[in-house]
Amino acid sequence: MFLVDMTFTDMEKITAELTIQHKNYLEQEYQSNKLIFGGRKVPRTGGVLISQHASEEELKQVLDSDPFIKSGAVSYSIIEFIPVMASKDYTQILTQSGS
Repeated sequence: MFLVDMTFTDMEKITAELTIQHKNYLEQEYQSNKLIFGGRKVPRTGGVLISQHASEEELKQVLDSDPFIKSGAVSYSIIEFIPVMASKDYTQILTQSGS
């Protein structure tokens, strides 16, 4: 499993149109269940994604095609982790992650 920390690098490029393109692009990853959660940081300096892509390389390919990244408006870092504990509503993630 992966945590993606996205950081705005050029706020002038973050337009409503680019944000819609970003959300529409990521929607396909949510539909495939490879992205689990995502949202804005507070304060709004970027966003965070939780991913269960098969590999970091697969995730990087997805991220590098994201309109936010392609525009140069956002950079990202990836942290791989293995979930070992979860509330009862999310225990299925533990099974999927091979804990």
